[in-house]
Parts: sequence; C-alpha cells; structure tokens
Amino acid sequence: MSDAHNSSPKKVLIIGGHGKVAQLTTSRLIRAGMDVTSLIRNPDQAPDIEALGSTPFIRDLTALSADDWAHQLEGYDVAIWAAGNAGKDGASATYAIDRDGALACIAGLEQLQATGVTPPRLLMVSYLGSLDHGVDPEDAFYPYADSKEAVDRHLLDSELDYLILAPARLTLEPAGGLAVVDNARPSDDTVTTSRELVAMVLVEMAGREELPQSRILPFIDAPGGGNAGETAISRL
Repeated sequence: MSDAHNSSPKKVLIIGGHGKVAQLTTSRLIRAGMDVTSLIRNPDQAPDIEALGSTPFIRDLTALSADDWAHQLEGYDVAIWAAGNAGKDGASATYAIDRDGALACIAGLEQLQATGVTPPRLLMVSYLGSLDHGVDPEDAFYPYADSKEAVDRHLLDSELDYLILAPARLTLEPAGGLAVVDNARPSDDTVTTSRELVAMVLVEMAGREELPQSRILPFIDAPGGGNAGETAISRL
C-alpha cells in the first residue's frame, strides 16, 4: 500500500462494523496505521469494536437519509460498506439495509461530490454474479440478490471513486491465494472466498492511491500458502 503510512493517517469508516469481514478488516486497517471508525446499530457491540482499536459509532443506518449520510461521511478518506442483512430478518429488512440503506449512502456521497467536497472512496462488499444473478423471485435469497444488483448497477453508473468487491460464498478458512474470475454466479457452493482474503483486499484498496481500472473485482480462493494472497492482491 503506497500511502497508508503518511504522517496523517487515513480515516476509514466501516459501515456494518461488527460483521465477520468488518472485524477482520478493522484489525488489519489498524495495523496498517489507519484511523478506523465502525458504524454499528447495537450499542452492546461497542466493547468488541473498541477491543479491535476502532471507535464505535452508534447509528441505525436504515434511518439515515442522503443528507444524513453526506454529513456523516464528510472528512473520511474511505468508506467500507460491509453491512448486510442477507435475508436473516426477512425481505423487508433486507431491502431496508442492502438496497435502501446502501443507495442512501451512495446518494450522500454524490451529494458531497456535487457541492465540491471530495467524498470518501467507497469500497462496496457485494458478491460474485450480482449483476446477472438469475435468482427466482420466489427464492428466499431473491430480496438480497435484487438489492445487491440495484446497488451495484447504480454504483457502476456513478462518477464516484469506488470499487465493488465480488467474492464467492464466504468461509472462515485462512486466506490462501487469489484468483480473479468472470463475474458470474457459481453453479454450486464449492467455489468459495475466505473472509480473511476479502479483508486483505479491502485493506489494500483502502491504502492505494489509484484503484484498478475495472470497478468490479470478482475473486475467489486459489491454492497457495505463505504470502500467496498478498502477492496476488498487490498485482491487482
């Protein structure tokens, strides 16, 4: 990472800061010398966030308007969207968080941009194949897939500084190597991406001066040990 060790540390806001990917990312961002704030809804999670070295910021993201987001995001260098309901609490909660909440956040960034303020870089955690998911509307996964497609397509049409991360099914396995693949939904669940690998990519992209030319990064686990993942990420 070319500029993570400047005298003034980068300020990073992680939205959905108590999730597994978010916590793995937080630890790595702190070690990279960045100043991290974690937006969480449940104040009971604050001690976990503080233990990682991050500052907890208690807000219900579903209640934030574009104006609210513009106010909250100003002053940050990077915003990481790691929030998600993924269908756990029903379709309405999924749409409220994964679609409406994310779109309001993006609108806040665009609002800052329109007023001449440089908005933070947005790193959006999505999933592999989100743009052409083909999920049956009767499937319980559909609200999540529908939400992610709407958000990702909106981002791709924006002029923001952003990158969409598109990992496969997430696991808790240690990170190995990384392979960039076509952005198509896998035919089965054997194609996976380590959460640790996602965190490593997020930290790399938070620290870079320039993002990859392609604004969506579909990637999966690949064989490799030691520094295989770091080496692959550095070449993205």
